[in-house]
Amino acid sequence: MKKLLLLAMIAFFAAPAFAQETEKAKWAELDAFHEVMSKTFHPSEEGKLDPIRSRSSEMVDKAVAWNKSKAPAGYNKKAVKGNLKELVAGAKELNKLIQDKAADDVIKAKLKALHEVFHGIVEKCEAEDAEHEKH
Repeated sequence: MKKLLLLAMIAFFAAPAFAQETEKAKWAELDAFHEVMSKTFHPSEEGKLDPIRSRSSEMVDKAVAWNKSKAPAGYNKKAVKGNLKELVAGAKELNKLIQDKAADDVIKAKLKALHEVFHGIVEKCEAEDAEHEKH
């Protein structure tokens, strides 16, 4: 009985530590890009383009930083490398459109396309996580 109680106590105290070790690390550059994307894309859906106009160069910086970053444990950067390059190129194109005072519908369309690229990357990261959990 003592052995059973001891095993139960070890399992109880070890489980949270194990859960923390297996939890996927945060990719800080992904989160930083997401913050700018969410604060600019969602207002654009309501026709508010001032946020993207004022933050387009920041979006480029965040995309470049994400592309240059080292992926933390649990992420396969090779799986999204091409998508990250596409994200950087799209952010640069969007920034140029804004600098050139492109029409609102052109800016909205480019931001929407960039949002889709971003979500494609996130989905691949989540799929990689799900595949990792299967093994």
